Amino acid sequence: MPENPLLPMAGQIERIITETPDVKTFHVTFTGGKPFVPRPGQLAMVSLPAVGEGMFSISSQGEQHLEFSIKKAGMLTAALHEAETGQMVGVRGPYGNGFPLDLCRGKDLLFIGGGIGLAPLRSMIVYCLAHRSDFGHIQIIYGARSPADLVFKEEIFDRWPHEPDTEVNITVDVGDDNWQGHVGFVPAYLEELNPDPAGKVTVTCGPPIMIKFVLQALDKMRYAPENIVTTLEMRMKCGIGKCGRCNIGSSYVCLDGPVFTLAQLQNLPDEY
Repeated sequence: MPENPLLPMAGQIERIITETPDVKTFHVTFTGGKPFVPRPGQLAMVSLPAVGEGMFSISSQGEQHLEFSIKKAGMLTAALHEAETGQMVGVRGPYGNGFPLDLCRGKDLLFIGGGIGLAPLRSMIVYCLAHRSDFGHIQIIYGARSPADLVFKEEIFDRWPHEPDTEVNITVDVGDDNWQGHVGFVPAYLEELNPDPAGKVTVTCGPPIMIKFVLQALDKMRYAPENIVTTLEMRMKCGIGKCGRCNIGSSYVCLDGPVFTLAQLQNLPDEY
């Protein structure tokens, strides 16, 4: 943890991976090592001189650098997508509570991701695979709009399916001429696979509409609300509870979350 998490640390983009037509993963290194060691699911502020600053999930875990998988969606992200290796950026954090490791230890885990929502889940998946004996069976259900929009292709197709006691199920909304996998929306695919809720914690992240229907499907499949984990990180902005953008009732997503169980969400006002 840096002495002052509000003070940006200077980092350098060492490597850029093009994941999809509008998502790139940036490997950021720091002189003297990482400024902090994030927990799975935490976020950081990334700034680009003369452009701006934004909150992004940390998609890596355990390496000597930080990785940010960023979707091109606005002025800052467009500028980052134009950046080249060697570009200096500011990084401060970490922010948020991260995923509940204590809840997950000793349990089977079901990860459900959609699109760029796999980025924060990836940090947790990598952690679980690195501490394999602490967790039970791992199942990953992941989907995107098209085959071209699937992120972390090397991991979802070539690496994770070969990890011990790990199952990966991939779907796309619309296939192409070369796609031979499942076609359909993530919530419907979840119900089709119908994983048993017994002894299982599920962690989901993706577009809000996907999360809405995934939560409905999990409820129908009798998953206990206290074993369903999701994130409201899209509401975060300042990260320290000052701007008020993430306020829900008496809670602040950036201070109390962004990771919540469904049981916790059910005690918040309907505005979440």
